[in-house]
Amino acid sequence: MIHLNNNSMRLCSIAVLLVAFASCKPRNEAGAITAGAAEKVYVAPGKYDEFYNFVSGGFNGQVSVYGIPSGRLLKIIPVFSVMPENGYGYSEETKPMLETSHGSLPWDDQHHLELSQKDGTPDGRWLFANANNTPRVARINLATFKTEEILELPNSAGNHSSPFCTENTEYVVAGTRFSVPIGDNQDVPIADYKKSFNGTISFIKIDSSNGRMSLAFQLLTPAINFDLSHAGKGKSHDWFFFSCYNVEQAHTLLEVNASQRDKDFIMAVNWKKAEEYIRNNKGTLKNSRYAHNVYNETTHSATSTIENKVLTLDPSQLKDFVYFIPCPKSPHGVDIDPTGEYIVGSGKLAALIPVFSFDKLMAAIEKKDFDGDYQGIPVVKYESALYGEVQKPGLGPLHTEFDGKGNAYTSFFVSSEVVKWNIKDLKVLDRKPTYYSVGHLCIPGGDTKKPFGKYLIAYNKITKDRYLPTGPELAQSAQLYDISGDKMELILDFPTVGEPHYAQALPAELIKNNSVKYFKIDENKHPYVTRGEKEAKVVREGNKVHVYITAIRSHFTPDNIEGVRVGDEVYFHVTNLEQDWDIPHGFAVKGAANAEILIMPGETCTLKWVPDAEGVFPIYCTDFCSALHQEMQGYVRVSKAGANTPLKYGTNLPDSAVAKN
Repeated sequence: MIHLNNNSMRLCSIAVLLVAFASCKPRNEAGAITAGAAEKVYVAPGKYDEFYNFVSGGFNGQVSVYGIPSGRLLKIIPVFSVMPENGYGYSEETKPMLETSHGSLPWDDQHHLELSQKDGTPDGRWLFANANNTPRVARINLATFKTEEILELPNSAGNHSSPFCTENTEYVVAGTRFSVPIGDNQDVPIADYKKSFNGTISFIKIDSSNGRMSLAFQLLTPAINFDLSHAGKGKSHDWFFFSCYNVEQAHTLLEVNASQRDKDFIMAVNWKKAEEYIRNNKGTLKNSRYAHNVYNETTHSATSTIENKVLTLDPSQLKDFVYFIPCPKSPHGVDIDPTGEYIVGSGKLAALIPVFSFDKLMAAIEKKDFDGDYQGIPVVKYESALYGEVQKPGLGPLHTEFDGKGNAYTSFFVSSEVVKWNIKDLKVLDRKPTYYSVGHLCIPGGDTKKPFGKYLIAYNKITKDRYLPTGPELAQSAQLYDISGDKMELILDFPTVGEPHYAQALPAELIKNNSVKYFKIDENKHPYVTRGEKEAKVVREGNKVHVYITAIRSHFTPDNIEGVRVGDEVYFHVTNLEQDWDIPHGFAVKGAANAEILIMPGETCTLKWVPDAEGVFPIYCTDFCSALHQEMQGYVRVSKAGANTPLKYGTNLPDSAVAKN
């Protein structure tokens, strides 16, 4: 039986009230969208949207891409989960992308995204995505909209405050949600949490020329939970900030036991000082096993390697580069304004928003104006770092973004609203309801030095009565607000794929003109490429059969194959010979135990098939490619194991030739 003290009972009562409040509808929902809203979001046929909006897929493990202001779904990018639609994670080329130190994993929980930056603004080159369940960070190439690299994070559990980058993409940084035992002995009692558990912060170095990631170093931290993070800007460029909760170091019933104190922390890290310690050989090299997966656009293939070392720094031993700032309890977001001066915390259980000053923080550190330490890390006095507090802004603040005009916008989960307030005088300027229970929000460039403003998108967790019912589970939603004027105006809502946690948006001009339209056949270095129909062939190597097959509107070469036996490992290496934009071909075979594959123009992809029965099995194109798409098909004859059926193949074979086979 669990015994609750008076404080615990009070917290439980508050939680019940918050849930009840969250279930209520905001008033005046019918009049929320004005008559002129449709004109503001209308994108005429054949015209492009103004912004790309990249939205995390949450429990589906992928990233979805929408156009703004239309809200049209443009693409789903497979990242951490298999995708039968295009064969990601099923084709031989992409299977290595899902390898980890635990083996191949077909799923993850994708929470947060970050666009690469130059001088604190998006440059349109890469998008970084986190995997929350089995800690990983992925890099997506925005020229191809393909996942190009995935790096597993050792000594980590619950990669939540991730993957946020410094303002020139020197590093992508990731903090742990769950503290766990780290080191040689990890089989310890859970009750030993305070003694035996630790968190980590991973600093991933990014190669500025090609985006390649490498785990530069990790910080060993006390056993607390890291929620979100953001890098400094301008004057605070050298610093990174992390929201922290569970300073009580609870390991059970956290909704009560991790809410005992009035304040948790924001952790400030001087990463330039950390680099200095590393240059002076102050780090410790530890054994850690983690996977590093890289997709090569030239070979159209991925490789997976296992790394074995990681450099660690312990801020409880190496002083003066990590500090704690008290923050109202259970902070979610920690957001830095475009100037780099103001640090906004969002305590989910607080009825105010604290705004800290970077200048005051630096002065407090210089004067050692501390309120003791927390497990060896100095705690800066709350008042010494505080710029001021936004009073009575709403209930359940989560996340803040900025419009570049001196205003901040904060989402409130419990009161289901977005609130606009002025950074300098901390006065609330406007508030608009969301439908319902908003989580994160996004302003294009809203967490950078130069926000593009104009729109705000709220990502809501609950949509009952917003859309046609679809059983017990309903789609989440995004709601688009025009923020170009003094008052916010709701102009559109649309359902989203998966559960959007976080999003990024940037002007389409930064990406669309650099988009790859097809891969050049002459540059295809895949080991099984077939650059023309004359090179098509079928080769047996023991029980392995390699089919070098081409696809072009509207046939395969070869499209008749005989001599395959039950139990053979058949590898269909399909090369799409098209050299035109938007002409992919699909490939599927009856009885395949995996999926189809989708092959882009000029690309080679491989589908493995192990036939388990005799017979004649159709193959066909799965992606509508021409008026004669339905005719794009063929057959594979499978004989019994050990049969002497000769290996025959071709396209447009005469009946007599087929009969002789």
